Parts: sequence; C-alpha cells; structure tokens
Amino acid sequence: MWRTGLRAAAMLAAAVVSTTSSAAEVQHQTDYSIALAGLPVARASFYTELNKNRYTISGRLQSAGLADIIKRTSGQTRVSGVVADDHLRATEYSMSYRSGSKSRAISVIFRNGNVVRASMEPKRTPLPKNWVPVTRRDMRNVLDPLSGLIIPAKSRVCPKTLPIFDGESRLDINLSPKGTRNFRTNGFAGEAIVCGVRFVPKAGYRKGRKDVEYLRRLNSMEIWFAKSEAVNVYAPVYVRIPTKLGPVTVSATRFGG
Repeated sequence: MWRTGLRAAAMLAAAVVSTTSSAAEVQHQTDYSIALAGLPVARASFYTELNKNRYTISGRLQSAGLADIIKRTSGQTRVSGVVADDHLRATEYSMSYRSGSKSRAISVIFRNGNVVRASMEPKRTPLPKNWVPVTRRDMRNVLDPLSGLIIPAKSRVCPKTLPIFDGESRLDINLSPKGTRNFRTNGFAGEAIVCGVRFVPKAGYRKGRKDVEYLRRLNSMEIWFAKSEAVNVYAPVYVRIPTKLGPVTVSATRFGG
C-alpha cells in the first residue's frame, strides 16, 4: 500500500508551469496531502521555476501520521527541461527515496523525448525470471512522471495516453473522460476535469506480481485536473486509487499562490 501511495504521489502529483516563452520568471508551489482510508500517511510539495523557455520542478515527500511511526519514509524528485511546441520536454529527471533502512536513487537523461541514459542505485540483482525487461524501443517518445502530467489548456485533458518512463518501469497512463466536479483548495475554487485512469504496464516489472496486476485490472481510479488561469495549463489536484485497505487519495491543499 505504501508503494502505491509513493507511486501515486510521484506520477500523479505535479506542479504547474507556463507553456509560453516569457522573459519573466514564474514561480509556483503546489502542496498535497496523501491519505489511506482517510488517515494521513504522507505530504508532498512541488515547487516550479520557469525562466524563458526552461523549467525546473522539484518535489519532496515525507511520511506522516501513523505511517511515520511504522516506517519513516522520505523522497525527493527533480525534473528540468524546455518548453517547446506547447508541451514540456524533459532533459533530466531524478528521484530518490528512503523507507526505513531501504533506499533507492534513479536518474534519467532525455534527448528529444528519447531516453539516452538511465541509472538506478542499488540495481535489482539478480533480476527475477519473470522480469519484463525494458528495451530501447520502450524508451522512445516517452515522458517523465512529473512534467508528463502538465497539460496545456488548449489540448484535450482526456482522452489521452501518456507514455511514462520513471527510470525503471515503462507504462502507459490511459486517461478517459468522466465529466467535471467542483474542487476547492487554497489558491483555487472552480471546476475540475475528471479523468478515469488505467495503468498499462509495458516493461520494467515482474510479470504476475500481485500489486502490478491489481493496478492493471483496476478500472475505478480517478484523477482530477484544475486549470491555472495565470499560466494557462491543467495540473492534477486530486487522485483516488481504491485498495483493499481503503482508498489512497492525493489531494491538493495548495494550488499556486
């Protein structure tokens, strides 16, 4: 369940950046609360800086509540790149986390949407027999988990397929339209676009693993996108992932400002 919460925060929570080139620097912060069955388990903050056509998003995650007592977990992530053709194109992405005595660090270098180098420490060795390896083809025309979820206002939010590579796993996030809902938080009050979410694992995972199969079969996940009028993009403000222990939710407690 904790791995599910981390992945939800890493992949489905993102900060907002502008999609137009500007000489003025833009700064934006989005904070999230992560809960399991209504109980707080973590909090995350994402900070964005934009200068002309270059952007940087940095984020931190820290366990909270009962989860912090059971196993203290923290993580940080960063992505930088350029704004081109009305979308974000990452050049570097990194993520590291520590949970109890375990830790991991991931680094990815992109060029024109393709992965040119990826590393992970410590590596998974030996790989299990049922491991689905990532091929060169899997790392072409992919998005990082953070800026991949920033959607320009003039583009369709859903339906849309997002080809994600997080440094180890390659998966598709399929978004389907589910209408709109009102959403209110610090810095935002208005209508959010609701998308259904399907995870489609492609490579970089153990075939038949229970949690992967559970997410693959799940058809009731949702992600809500809110529009920032100031920078004219949509970004996630709410995520809901049902689990056997109750829903994992990621909710924005601050959206800009």
